[in-house]
Amino acid sequence: MRLLLAEDEQALARALTAILKHGNYTVDTVYDGEQALQSLLTGQYDGAVLDIMMPKLDGLEVLRQVRDRGVPLPILLLTAKSGLQDKITGLDSGANDYLTKPFAAGELLARVRAMTRTQEAPEPLRLGNVTLDRATLTLLTPSGSIGLCQQESLLLELLLCSAGHLVTNARLCERIWGGQASHEAVWVYISYLRKKLTALHADVGIQPVEKEGYRLEALPC
Repeated sequence: MRLLLAEDEQALARALTAILKHGNYTVDTVYDGEQALQSLLTGQYDGAVLDIMMPKLDGLEVLRQVRDRGVPLPILLLTAKSGLQDKITGLDSGANDYLTKPFAAGELLARVRAMTRTQEAPEPLRLGNVTLDRATLTLLTPSGSIGLCQQESLLLELLLCSAGHLVTNARLCERIWGGQASHEAVWVYISYLRKKLTALHADVGIQPVEKEGYRLEALPC
């Protein structure tokens, strides 16, 4: 399960990221409200944890804009403010839950589990004769199916969501490995995916764009 964490205090962000990863979540971390809004509008997440007091856009404004655009993603707000009216404002703005600092690691994980528990399994993604079942990490075509590892599934998901458009190496590294991967590592996993697409006689393929990234597009007949 993939989460977005938005927290401008970098030491706290590192601690929260470690806690969430210990709870078996994949975590993308951003440090201001503008980054959080952009990520929530363009990424594929199962939930988000937003600090209220952030630069550029505060967490409440990010939440309002996300809800105004019809994004139903479960969102937990973090804040140092514990007043009742602050909680009411956060919940009325569309938050699923509200947690005041300081808090125990176990409580954070319990709140995240609770708000994501009732979410439906993500819809499969399709292009041509290819289907990615994101719930089971399975690649399917009329010729059969092959299981994917998490990195392969996330790579294919990002490429499917950007079909026909360049997805840069930098974006792939950041979104899937949090920037902690080389372009060579991306190439290795892309190679795995290309072999699996070929084995299943997929009518779409991953095309390299020299020194830039990759594009998913229909194969010539």
